[in-house]
This record gives sequence, C-alpha cells and structure tokens, in this order.
Amino acid sequence: MIVVADSGSSKTDWVFIGNDGTQQTITSAGFNPVLHRAEEISSELAERFRNLDFLKEVTKVFFYGSGCWDEKRAEVIIQGIQSFFPNARLVIEHDLLGAARATCGEKPGIACILGTGSNSCLYDGRDIVDNVTNLGYLLGDEGSGSHLGKMIIRAYFYRELPPELAKGMQIRFPGGKTDILDKIYGNEKPNLFLASFASWVGDNATHPYIHALVKRSFGKFLDRQVLKYEGHAHLPVHFVGSIAHHFIAPLAECCEERNLHLGKVLSKPVGELVSYHLKDVM
Repeated sequence: MIVVADSGSSKTDWVFIGNDGTQQTITSAGFNPVLHRAEEISSELAERFRNLDFLKEVTKVFFYGSGCWDEKRAEVIIQGIQSFFPNARLVIEHDLLGAARATCGEKPGIACILGTGSNSCLYDGRDIVDNVTNLGYLLGDEGSGSHLGKMIIRAYFYRELPPELAKGMQIRFPGGKTDILDKIYGNEKPNLFLASFASWVGDNATHPYIHALVKRSFGKFLDRQVLKYEGHAHLPVHFVGSIAHHFIAPLAECCEERNLHLGKVLSKPVGELVSYHLKDVM
C-alpha cells in the first residue's frame, strides 16, 4: 500500500492506495513546517487516523507540502507523521513539485499555485529549474486567497467599494473594523482569515468592480512571477488551487492579455499525483 498526500495551508488530502488499486481519501488540517510543530501534526493525525487499521501495511508515503523546501522543514513533517507509518519509506517534497508533476507530468511547463497562498516554478519535465521567490502573505502571495482578502479589506475601509458592495460587506461582517482587525493581528493564522474573504469575493464575482479587482490580483502574480521565466511565451502555464479554479474566467483573460498559453487548471492536484505515482508502482 502507498499513500499520496497533498498539503496546503488549509487542508491535507491523504489518498491510501491498496495493492489491488482501491483508494480511500482522508482529509486533515493543512501542515506547513514553517508554521506547525511536529507535535501539532501528530496530534491532528492521531484524531484523523484513529479508526484506520491498515497503517502498518503502508510501504511508501509521498507527501507534498507547502513550506517543505529543504531538509530542515521536511524533517518536521517526518517527525510528525513517521509514527503512523512504521513500515513506510517517507518521501517529503515541496508542494510546487507536486503542482508541476500533477499538471506537467513529464513535459516542460510553468506550474503555479493559487490557493490560500501563491507560488510558481519553471519545470523541465523532471525537475524544478527556476523559482521566483515566494515572499508569503505579508510581502507577496499575489493572486492568492489571502491577497484577495487584503485587497477587499483595504477597498472596504478606504471607502473605495461601490455602495452595494460596501453594504454587502457590512452585512457579511457586522463586527466591522474592530472584529476584522482583531482577527488579523490577533490570529495565529492570519493568512487563513484573510483567505476566507475569497468566498465573499466569489459570491460577487460578476460585479464589474470585483471582476476588475480579481484581475488586478492575478495580473500582479503573472507579471511578478510567470513573466520572469525563460520560455514563458511558448510554454503552457498550469495552475492548481481553489482560487485558480473558482476564478478561471478572469485568470484566462489575464493570461490572454499577456499572450500566455493557459494549460491545465486543477482545483486539487492530488488525483493527478496519484496517477503519476501509480505508473511506477502498479
């Protein structure tokens, strides 16, 4: 039995694949070794995996996670999950490699993540060969849910929203400035709170102001990330993540305006990652 896991800031999808090809998916909280300790990971999985009686049968775990960009961060994940898979070889990779394998497979391309956060890479069909630095939600994450949240909050409090949208924000967030700022500056995971505003943005996606706001966010991501890669004019540009999936229309417009070739857009990469790894083990 093997396990393929894809972990973002919000949640982790664990797919258990039996020797006969049967699959079972378990969802847990998202794990980022920059933000979470090994003890927190173990505590969460003890609850999620408590009724699974086949964990000792797992021989390989392929874990793709945000923040897993070096051995130090990967070790946090290993310490957090290894007790649940005592007979397995653990392979910890960055979620960017997961995005590239899920969308590009074995062909060159540019792979992007637009979810709670954002990131991108240039992939040669085997390895990541270039990566524009991701500065996180405080300094970057353009095109992500947290970036959209910051943009809509600024527009609301700076009195830039059209009246009908401002009224909608008042109804959706009756606590106003105090409540919102407390949840940003007093929150252990402010990026998740900021990204929660993306659902409100999605509810109003057809409004011209919101459509333009989303395009500005995506435009910043493409200009600061994708256009920096050699070959961007002829390589397919793929996307994974809930934000890319839910706002595919403005994303496609932004790509067309920059003469970029929009490739695959996946809400979740884990299904394609399962197929990628089954080629080698089944």
